[in-house]
Amino acid sequence: MEATARSYAPYSHFSVGAAALLNNGTIVTGTNQENAAYPSGLCAERTTLFYANSQYPDQPVNTLAIAARTEKDFIETPIPPCGACRQVILETEKRYGQPIRILLYGRECIYEVKSIGDLLPLSFDASAMEE
Repeated sequence: MEATARSYAPYSHFSVGAAALLNNGTIVTGTNQENAAYPSGLCAERTTLFYANSQYPDQPVNTLAIAARTEKDFIETPIPPCGACRQVILETEKRYGQPIRILLYGRECIYEVKSIGDLLPLSFDASAMEE
């Protein structure tokens, strides 16, 4: 939840933060980063996972927690990752050969997802490119 304070969201005013717990106990955080050229921004989940994968390449991600807020308060019900983020989470699971537990925070409740496969049942991965 703290990571949302470091979000750069001057256009949508919708701040998202993510935290990844690595198998060695390290916690890595990231936030959404917007750009006036909208497709050039990046979601909190991807900034977090890309940082974790590049700075701790031998450490699998155990848990990914995601929270979002407007200018007033944290959102009431949890939001799931977008399609692009789901693909990156899937690739990270495949890379390390273990599921990533996903926690989605909202003021009303917290959803727990055991693996990205629960949110992305028909996924695209490297097996689709094999002959």
